[in-house]
Amino acid sequence: MKIDDNFYMKLAIDEAWKYQLLTYPNPAVGCVIVKDGRLLAIEAHKEAGMPHAEINALKSAYLIENPNSILKTKNNSQEIHNFLIENHDGYFNDCEIFVTLEPCNHIGKTPSCANLLKVLKPKRVIIGHEDINKIASGGIQTLESANIEVSLRCMEKEAYNLLYPFIKWSNGTFIFYKMAQTLNGCIDGTISSKMSQLYVHTLRDKVDLMLIGGNTVRIDKPTLDARYIGGRAPDIMIYSKNKIFDNAIPLFKVANREVFISDDLFKLLDYKFVMVEGVYKLMNILKEKIDYIVLIVSPKIRNGINALNEIDINFEIVHENYLGEEKIIYLKRK
Repeated sequence: MKIDDNFYMKLAIDEAWKYQLLTYPNPAVGCVIVKDGRLLAIEAHKEAGMPHAEINALKSAYLIENPNSILKTKNNSQEIHNFLIENHDGYFNDCEIFVTLEPCNHIGKTPSCANLLKVLKPKRVIIGHEDINKIASGGIQTLESANIEVSLRCMEKEAYNLLYPFIKWSNGTFIFYKMAQTLNGCIDGTISSKMSQLYVHTLRDKVDLMLIGGNTVRIDKPTLDARYIGGRAPDIMIYSKNKIFDNAIPLFKVANREVFISDDLFKLLDYKFVMVEGVYKLMNILKEKIDYIVLIVSPKIRNGINALNEIDINFEIVHENYLGEEKIIYLKRK
């Protein structure tokens, strides 16, 4: 295996995918730090309002050589920034920093990563994709103004696929379809593990709206909340021409959210981040609107309901990962 820029950027991209969709409204970003050929840190941005990927990586890298530093106790972005500015002592001067997205150049909920790197003066910063956010962009120029070498577009296609949900919800609506199945395509019954269920509830906590089919609501009588993680229940759109439902179904009884019944898919455009839970019939109806499919595959073979033959949609696999023993596959519509 060749150890080059692509190797380290791939590590950063893979780390960021672990938090894909969970950083909304921020992008998923990964960062790797290498010092004299030694891998010091592989980190990612994990949640909006929390430290960015570069800050998590700089903290981890610093603690490699200073394991007893008080920095270990600091989790606030501003505190980490201040500590590193006051105590870096040139530690990062011979480091290469690989980041999937151009370091932010503005001060928002967290301070500017580009301005911190300008002070720390690493040897080189390798960037997967420029920032498409005009407010946050400009980090490249800030780094170059400090005579820091910048290398652009390392694994740009892969970095773009990672960034794609952020691009979509920044400019309109991002819609992803979550579905679980067994190895042989069975889609009914209890399929997902507890770990996958926790992941799905974490997604529900982040999205603005969940869409579900009317027949599924009538048959399964779901709650569709984020109770497994104590999270926020999203608004619900039930896709149905028939507006009559049993009000005793649990999803109607969850507080602090809107539930509405409609067959007008243009209503999805009133939201930025939409999750669809369903199977093939609803997928076929939405096939022109789906951006991603998040497919959870259980390592089981069982008898049950399988795919509809008339569906014909092409997707590209953009990432694969594991949730315990189950595989999670991210597919982007071609």
